[in-house]
Amino acid sequence: MNSRKLLSETRRTFPATKVHCQQPSRILIVDVTSPSWANTCSVLSEALENTLCLACSLTGPCRVPLLSLYVVQNQQECLLPFTQVKENFARIQACISELRSLPREGCFPQGGNGVVQAVQDGLQQFKQYSRHAAAGGSANSSVEITILTSQSGKEMVKQLEKKLKDVDLVCLRRIQAIEVLKRDFLEPEDVEQCMPAEEPSSNDIAILGMDIDVQTIEDNVISLEMLFKTWLHDYGTEREHLQLLLPSGGFSHATAPKTTLMCLKCDLQERLLDPALLSGTADGTMRAADFNSPCQMAAWPATVLYKLQVVKALKSEGVCESVLYGLPFIIKPTSCWQLDWDELETNQHGFHALCHSLLKRKWMLLAKREPQNTSPNWSIMVHSYYIIVPSDSATLLVKAVAIRELLLPSTFPALLAEHPERVHGLIESALNSLEVEVAYNPLHLKSNLYKYLKSMLYKPLHRQQAQPRDQRPERHQPKQHQSRAKATVAPLLMAPSPVQVFRPAGVRRDSCERSLLPKE
Repeated sequence: MNSRKLLSETRRTFPATKVHCQQPSRILIVDVTSPSWANTCSVLSEALENTLCLACSLTGPCRVPLLSLYVVQNQQECLLPFTQVKENFARIQACISELRSLPREGCFPQGGNGVVQAVQDGLQQFKQYSRHAAAGGSANSSVEITILTSQSGKEMVKQLEKKLKDVDLVCLRRIQAIEVLKRDFLEPEDVEQCMPAEEPSSNDIAILGMDIDVQTIEDNVISLEMLFKTWLHDYGTEREHLQLLLPSGGFSHATAPKTTLMCLKCDLQERLLDPALLSGTADGTMRAADFNSPCQMAAWPATVLYKLQVVKALKSEGVCESVLYGLPFIIKPTSCWQLDWDELETNQHGFHALCHSLLKRKWMLLAKREPQNTSPNWSIMVHSYYIIVPSDSATLLVKAVAIRELLLPSTFPALLAEHPERVHGLIESALNSLEVEVAYNPLHLKSNLYKYLKSMLYKPLHRQQAQPRDQRPERHQPKQHQSRAKATVAPLLMAPSPVQVFRPAGVRRDSCERSLLPKE
């Protein structure tokens, strides 16, 4: 799928207010009038449930603080009023079960006003909820709306532009209009590029003083799951996450002091979730990383401004994988809204030039992290070091690299020049029986983690202690066909806040054979 990202798309148009929760609330609007709803229903429900079980299981501040779900048939209907995602997985599961039970035959859209009405209704609910939450001392001032439909994305934009002209959109950060298509309806180039689909194709259309992100994705579990997983990224743009400091070189005047450094302002993005942050995957004692530790970085939450000073360049073939440790992070040019346009553009051009030059030279960079400040636990400043790896995209990869104090002695015996032919034949036969893939694709592997997390999160909605029959209170049958909540639903009390596949330049293991000790 084609993806065009422009510099202007990194700008945020929401007000520059300091909020307690940087993550936006979410409104998901599902247009069920598609004739292919029978297939989309099951894959959408599975993808949504998988993503939300991750969001509920991750320790630390919730990455999806609030969620509301609408369905559009002949008219809009709110299946889930704004609900805190954490501690409410049972309620979310019940909502998804109701989504699964909707009629499967579908019908063609008639006018398409239901989606626009759902957008208006959702915004009104969010404003009511925000006022109620602010009175309780909590704050969440922005919301993003995701629309899943089989209608043309461009036609959807025209409807939204026409109907939302007079609506207050101050709290609205972004609208995503997602056109969900069966594989048969995708263009050939889109089909080729969406296997596997990590990021949907997108075009941002600026209307109403904000961006509407128009995307096209295939109606399968993986594509929809990757769409929903974008909710788990850090959406804070108050400031950059990382400053990459390089020698000034030719970027400064000849008369400038040699200590002058060129600074590239960057954002960190997680490549994968830290398994240690998933509650229930260990003995329950696992906790989030200690952000004051000098030996690790964390991209979530982005509470620390990291400074990495480049101290050396390294040949790509000279780095042994055995000395790299920890989770990798992706480095991108920052999208901080506080920078002016000229600085954003200059910073982005400098970042792209660095990526291009490193690839051309086949270099990696060795960088030293500058300590932020000392704490009682670390009264002596301890420096950590990182390897920065280029890729064939406009991103860099950063990984922690071992230092002298952490390195253990190891021996790498030489391969025997001769070995018994019989043993060699057995090994060759075993290897020949293996299926060979050109590249590793993590989307092809499943570990039953979703099932495990769901079982850990499962709590019946109405759990009551068993009582003797003669002591049970008299029950009254509830009225059937109760009307579902719409815009007038009273908000709940808020609880305290608790791509492309990256292809790094060759990191070879054969350099392990070389001695890691300094030469005399």
